[in-house]
Amino acid sequence: MSFAQEYLSESIQVIEKLDRNQIEKMATLLADARERGGRLFVLGVGGSAANASHAVNDFRKICGIEAYAPTDNVAELTARTNDDGWASVFEQWLKVSRLRHDDLVLVLSVGGGNLEKNVSPNLVTALRHAKTVGARIIGIVGRDGGYTAQVADACAIIPVVNATHTTPHTEAFQGLVWHLLVSHPRLKAAQTKWESLK
Repeated sequence: MSFAQEYLSESIQVIEKLDRNQIEKMATLLADARERGGRLFVLGVGGSAANASHAVNDFRKICGIEAYAPTDNVAELTARTNDDGWASVFEQWLKVSRLRHDDLVLVLSVGGGNLEKNVSPNLVTALRHAKTVGARIIGIVGRDGGYTAQVADACAIIPVVNATHTTPHTEAFQGLVWHLLVSHPRLKAAQTKWESLK
């Protein structure tokens, strides 16, 4: 079997193992937040930060949900990292944004945050803050989901079918899940361009 065949075969296995119920629950939480006038804050680091930016565009343009990603403001992100440290950057950003109980936090991450291993501690502190204000939490994460999966109201864990491809599969399937969500009949509010052309 070629590498391409093997990798694509793994991708099929990931799709087959995705928890459809968790994804539907995420759609419900997103729809409820929009109906209440809540905002969506998308948190991600590295490749997941780039995915967060793309997801914000889609949730705003296709679903009409007010959405933001702290990593889209590189000046504030680097200032906070430089002055206060990496672990608090998302928490402080959410505090200035006045995160409230009607809002929703979406985490895109391979590990989901783990303080003991010092992996994405900024996600953990941000989610702890979200819990204190009563904001709902959803996630699209890999491996065992880390802290995000522990505290989320709904979480799609991208299953590991080959441990050496955990990161690329997780980051790729974040895109599949959020595109599923913005296409969901409960959420889609605007026609996408190419589908509208005859």
